[in-house]
Amino acid sequence: MIKDKRPKPTESELEILQILWECGPSAVRVVNDRLNLKRDVGYTTTLKLMQIMVDKGLARRNTDNRSHIYEANVEEGATQRRLLDELKDAAFRGSAIKLVVQALGNGNASREELDEIKALIKKLESDEK
Repeated sequence: MIKDKRPKPTESELEILQILWECGPSAVRVVNDRLNLKRDVGYTTTLKLMQIMVDKGLARRNTDNRSHIYEANVEEGATQRRLLDELKDAAFRGSAIKLVVQALGNGNASREELDEIKALIKKLESDEK
């Protein structure tokens, strides 16, 4: 497996990436408005974070128009896998079962989520045969 050389996104950068993954290429104003739904974030703070993300390779900027458009330069699934692997190694000594037990043991999984997990387990078991 090829290791991603880009730096791991900070919490603030991850918030921005989630907006870009959900909304697609967006102007800073759009991202800032979405961030402000959760907490007060200044426009210039959002702009600076997004410029840093471009420098780090986490985002791309299209400067063809007056309003610069930013888009994620990392895939959502790959980023989630990378962060989960790092969490698993750091907090659960590499044990996937400990991570899953902790995540499900808090009782916050919905019936639909549990059904999806059961279906995934059945699929994984049938693929092993």
